[in-house]
Amino acid sequence: MNMVNNRIPRSAIKSSEEIKLIAESCRIVADTLVLLKDYVKPGVTTLELDMIAEDYIRSKDGEPAFKGYQVGKLVFPSSLCISVNEEIIHGIPGNRKLINGDIVSLDCGVLKNAYYGDSAVTYGVGEISEEDRRLMEVTEKSLEFGIEAVKEGNSVYDISRAVQSYVEQNGFSLTREYCGHGLGKNLHEFPAIPNYVPALLYRKQFPNAKFVNNMVMAIEPMVHAGKKDISISSDKWTVLTRDGSKAAHFEHSVVVHDKKAIVLTNR
Repeated sequence: MNMVNNRIPRSAIKSSEEIKLIAESCRIVADTLVLLKDYVKPGVTTLELDMIAEDYIRSKDGEPAFKGYQVGKLVFPSSLCISVNEEIIHGIPGNRKLINGDIVSLDCGVLKNAYYGDSAVTYGVGEISEEDRRLMEVTEKSLEFGIEAVKEGNSVYDISRAVQSYVEQNGFSLTREYCGHGLGKNLHEFPAIPNYVPALLYRKQFPNAKFVNNMVMAIEPMVHAGKKDISISSDKWTVLTRDGSKAAHFEHSVVVHDKKAIVLTNR
């Protein structure tokens, strides 16, 4: 593998033209999530939200990045991942109607001109509980702390530490089995970005790469109101909290520029 140094493959460093194309895809992602906010209300089905998103993405000459995404023999059938309440990520849109008090995580990816954008947000449906509001606020704030950790001299675990410490100080837990990632011509690239500092035995799986200008990354805390344990739905995609507690998910794509992170998916 062609490496910039002993930790970073050269492909992880994007050219200015590549960053421009990634930013274009990210803009469509962010605008899609903003558009959907007005439709997240009691009575709407998750399939309706998915159709609105796909129509908008295609109107901007993009393609839904998740539709047809394949993991082994599994193929994701929808444009969005829509995860409600105890569903953490990878929920498949369908005929489920949102009801007052739900929280719903919308994860959106776009492919345009051969480059990807990726972002996620959690919205409340109607009037939500103070506990759920706090879960969402802590998750979003942990993302902000993770982004702030991207600076000269820092590395991947500085994001991990910033997210984990804030979430756990507030009494919540984090998904351990899924993480953030690099972004470019592929939806998931180097580096993997865990939302917790890995134990020593697992650090080879998550290289603690230092940040270099023109790296593009998607940072995405997934936070549980209860314990960290997960289960997988019978659809083989949807990831749920094992104890049935609610979960929130926020994600931004960022580029390292002038020794700090610039958010490409600002809403």
